[in-house]
Amino acid sequence: MTAPAVTVRADATLAQAAREMAQHHVKRLPVVDEWGMLAGIVSRADLLKVFLRPDEEIAEEIRREVVAYLFGGDATGVVVHVADGVVTLTGRLADTTLVPVAARLARAVEGVVDVQWDVSGQTLIDR
Repeated sequence: MTAPAVTVRADATLAQAAREMAQHHVKRLPVVDEWGMLAGIVSRADLLKVFLRPDEEIAEEIRREVVAYLFGGDATGVVVHVADGVVTLTGRLADTTLVPVAARLARAVEGVVDVQWDVSGQTLIDR
């Protein structure tokens, strides 16, 4: 064990926890609260589970939390397909100005590796 112990705060993001684990070459990381008291332990396997979500589960979350929210009634023209964590949204939209916003929101969904758009027959890739 290293001293002082390498820890992560309970309010840290998954990315922050993963970065700490990688930088310090540890497989498990104590999670502490605001007073430095042990709140739990996170392991590499715990972090990987987030990215190993089934594609259909990811697709459903994007339909519900991104597409329906941003495009409302226009959302019926958008089809969400996920393969190995890569999200492809296809369809026709009257207003494509929200495409970059939707791509950023979709990319924030746990398990998403990349997001691609094919709107009105034109493939738009937001990177």
